[in-house]
Amino acid sequence: MKKNELIYLASPYSHAYCGVMADRFRDVCSAASRLMRDGYNIFSPIAHTHPIALAGGLPTDFDYWQKYDEIILSRCDRLVVLMLDGWEKSNGIAMEIKIAKRIGIPVEYIDADTLEVKQVDD
Repeated sequence: MKKNELIYLASPYSHAYCGVMADRFRDVCSAASRLMRDGYNIFSPIAHTHPIALAGGLPTDFDYWQKYDEIILSRCDRLVVLMLDGWEKSNGIAMEIKIAKRIGIPVEYIDADTLEVKQVDD
């Protein structure tokens, strides 16, 4: 990650239990704020759209948000996956990675606790 880049911070979100979604929202907001405090330019689709979805009664699934996410991702310099519990099973993250690779944006993975870059085999 570079501090002069616009970074798209992907994280798991959708779940059968609203409490898990609320925890994931809180956790990505915490990670985003720590990264921003360190000088990174972060866009988190979950942190930025969760309150909008709740306020407007909008769907919370990736199918609804895919077009929006793809537009935002196309303006970003890098996709960074926050490795919260469940990230490997997230359909949204899988699609975001696929989009990033298709449009030539580098993909990195960071540990949810330390925010250190991790190596992941694709």
